[in-house]
Amino acid sequence: MITTDGPQQHNAGVDPLVALRADGDPECDVFLTGTVFLDIIFTGLDSAPVRGTESWARGMGSSPGGVANMATALARLGLRTSLAAAFGDDHYGEYCWDALAQGEGIDLTMSRTVPGWHSPVTVSMAYEGERTMITHGHEAPPPEGSVPACPHRARAAVASLAPGRSEQWIADLAGRGARIFADVGWDDSGRWDLSALPDLGLCEAFLPNAQEAMRYTGADCPRAAARALAEKVPVAVVTLGSEGAYAVDGATGETAEVPAIEVRELDPTGAGDVFVAGFVTGTLAGWPLADRLAFAGLTAALSVQEFGGSLSAPGWAEVAAWWQHVQGRPDQDPHALARYAFLAGLLPSPSRPWPLPRAVPTIGFGRAG
Repeated sequence: MITTDGPQQHNAGVDPLVALRADGDPECDVFLTGTVFLDIIFTGLDSAPVRGTESWARGMGSSPGGVANMATALARLGLRTSLAAAFGDDHYGEYCWDALAQGEGIDLTMSRTVPGWHSPVTVSMAYEGERTMITHGHEAPPPEGSVPACPHRARAAVASLAPGRSEQWIADLAGRGARIFADVGWDDSGRWDLSALPDLGLCEAFLPNAQEAMRYTGADCPRAAARALAEKVPVAVVTLGSEGAYAVDGATGETAEVPAIEVRELDPTGAGDVFVAGFVTGTLAGWPLADRLAFAGLTAALSVQEFGGSLSAPGWAEVAAWWQHVQGRPDQDPHALARYAFLAGLLPSPSRPWPLPRAVPTIGFGRAG
């Protein structure tokens, strides 16, 4: 098992698709849509807040959240990312727009600022390896809150499936050749019926967590659930939490399993989004299944060492510094290191040694002149 600790700072620095790009390709590598929240994150709490008392946190930050977590993770891995979302016309909405467009280079031409609509806000408290969230917001009014605009063409799209809901934009992009990657949320109805996910048949890869996969398939273990899901989609990937992840290619029968990397966890917010972004990156780049799974798990592991979903998403600079760091440690298992040897030909030379200092964007602090 590989162990690591320490913070990072993102910097794309690598185009993972450079060898594949050609004239006539879609300008957009990955399209996604959803709700952008302002996330306010408190860390360093010793325990859950107690009724009638005041709790002091040792750390705090603010950042775009919700679908912005996934968009940021994709952009930091060098993919040309396009997001369609509604933004409030308040200070929070302006901050989130600037952070994504200017800070991360995400294309927001299909997004809109909605007059008179305030930004949804989530307060997240991380403690004891878990998190508690409080959210307030209202659905954006039409047309921004209805069917989102989508690009004419994209290499891929990331969707979040929901029982009983079909999204026309998924069918539109899939019909134009986009590769669809999807996760799924908890089924509050308790039905857990795969037939209630009408867009599943349009997906190339489905990436639920272990509990979701077992409930949807009725399997008694995550690996059996993944094999059952691979009969419904070309590739099924089931995340196993602290045990790593397991994947099945339904077309070839190939399976892959990669253990989790031990890290000092600060905040798990957005780790699932980062995992999906890593898997999408490797898939679009044409990597073998096991390499895609390992890279997804690595990026997710690096992310939980920082707080805040979009703040914590690693870029290639973090991956390069981590790879250099673990190779130089005498306590590492050579067999475990060999699982990540594919990184050697992909990574830029680290400009600074691990750990890298990370800036913490937040609202309310101006830059000193």
